[in-house]
Amino acid sequence: MTDGNHENVPGRNRRRFPDISSRAYEHPADRSALVALRKLTGFDTVFKAMSGLLPERSLRLLFLSDSVRVSEAQFAHLHTMLLDACSILDLKKVPPMYVAQDPKPNAMCIGLDEPIIVVTTGLVELLDEEEMRAVVGHEAGHALSGHSVYRTILLFLTNLALKVAWIPLGNIAIMGIVTALREWFRKSELSADRAGLLVGQDLQASMRGLMKIAGGNHLHEMNVDAFLAQAEEYEAGGDLRDSVLKILNVLPRTHPFTTVRAAELKKWAESRDYQRIMDGHYPKRDEDGDTSVTDSFRESASHYADTVRTSKDPLMKLVGDIAGGAGDLGGKLRDRFTGGGNGTTGTTKG
Repeated sequence: MTDGNHENVPGRNRRRFPDISSRAYEHPADRSALVALRKLTGFDTVFKAMSGLLPERSLRLLFLSDSVRVSEAQFAHLHTMLLDACSILDLKKVPPMYVAQDPKPNAMCIGLDEPIIVVTTGLVELLDEEEMRAVVGHEAGHALSGHSVYRTILLFLTNLALKVAWIPLGNIAIMGIVTALREWFRKSELSADRAGLLVGQDLQASMRGLMKIAGGNHLHEMNVDAFLAQAEEYEAGGDLRDSVLKILNVLPRTHPFTTVRAAELKKWAESRDYQRIMDGHYPKRDEDGDTSVTDSFRESASHYADTVRTSKDPLMKLVGDIAGGAGDLGGKLRDRFTGGGNGTTGTTKG
């Protein structure tokens, strides 16, 4: 670990956020879960005590022996980016960072005792400097939020589920936990995307990086507006059958779909919350202990209610109609499942 005295400051005029709390950028669902977990006395201690059961020590040795550790001597440009990210987010300890040989573009932050950041060669070769800066900021955001602990648990439980698949009901119980963790982790990815934007402070670079992860290194063939239009079409298109298929498609994933991530990040970048952070108004770490679990859950519930109310997804619109006491639900259900109807809710002719 490098100490917290960051000799390298951001290479261009990027804002720093001294003592910023991760609550400043966390997605409401992610934040409410983390606030609750942090309030549980000894929770982190219990999880860290599990390190003897988890392959963390093995993972550290594996990366040390079979990957390239980022430093002033190796991948120096990534080392500078990492120091910049930790300086901007005021991360006191700089996590070790490794480059692993893998053609698939990917990055992760894992570890129970201390976070480790790993990026693949596929990602390093795919992204330009500013796009990569957003990714490094994304992983630094995971480290600041403490996501690495729960990501490691998720990896362990996923592997365990595969090993006990033959035990009656055992796999079902574990997969229930895994499914819940994946839902939380998808929201934590949205949080980390926001951290990446706070570090890079270049929305277009963040958008380009997500487009490249989806479509490869062919920027001359891609367009940000068209890419975002895909997210709009994905959310609003189809009928209830498509809504169900969307849910089934996303359940096995630890990350939201790339177009959805781009749309969510753009929405946040245009929000008052983001502007307030950029203006220097954000929650501080020394206030974390005073955070109310109830208030956090209330904010999360409010966010989901807003999502249902404003969503163009057929299933979410139906849920909103039911919550609003809309009449002729039978007709709405029929039209939403079949894609029929002309926007009216009258009865059909015999």
